[in-house]
Amino acid sequence: MTSSHPDAHSRTSESASPRGRSSSARTAEGSIDTRNFAIEAARLLKDLKCDDVRLLDVRGLSQVCDYVLIANGTSEKQMKSVASDLEELGEEVRHPVFRTNRDTGATWIVIDFVDLVAHIFEPSHRTYYDLEHLWSDAKTVRWERDGQ
Repeated sequence: MTSSHPDAHSRTSESASPRGRSSSARTAEGSIDTRNFAIEAARLLKDLKCDDVRLLDVRGLSQVCDYVLIANGTSEKQMKSVASDLEELGEEVRHPVFRTNRDTGATWIVIDFVDLVAHIFEPSHRTYYDLEHLWSDAKTVRWERDGQ
């Protein structure tokens, strides 16, 4: 797959996405900037019942991405479904998936959008790999909607 990202300096306008979410950072072409895409992705994971959703700003710390999204899934089936919905969101907002990787037991799914890398874990594997510790110098991005 190729990865084409929209110009981050495009004109923005308020609009609703096909999933009913609204973003003030949408461009005239329907894309959103990377930070707002990462926030939308975190909200989607929470909406789809993922637990302990964390969004980290790794700009200046990582040479491969700007944001890391980490969440716990509840089951193999739920994790696969969430990954699929997250890939659809990326396509909708012009941040197509570059690569997806799943371990054989579906205990860890990685969805790479180039500027955002999302990790969906079975909880014990998340504890074992402890990505939050690896990125302990990263800033946490507030993604929760008001009132959450």
